[in-house]
Amino acid sequence: MANTKSAEKRNRQAQKRRARNTTVRTSVKGALKKAREAISNKDAAKTGDALKDAVRTLSKAASKGVLHPRNAARRISRLTKAAQASKAAK
Repeated sequence: MANTKSAEKRNRQAQKRRARNTTVRTSVKGALKKAREAISNKDAAKTGDALKDAVRTLSKAASKGVLHPRNAARRISRLTKAAQASKAAK
């Protein structure tokens, strides 16, 4: 437990940030799942939209500091590569 006023405040701030970060991380997971599903189903129209949404969500998470920028870049790269591979396999 926090013993000082400043420690109590830091605890309150951490709780707010944790809740915000959890929301962002959940939306990232959902966007990635939709994109991977669209890629595996080889549906070109859905893949494009889902990929665009996933890239946007990952970039936002990185800019907010929820994800490390290189982590987001790696995920975007792998997702884009998979989408291109499924497009070429057609």
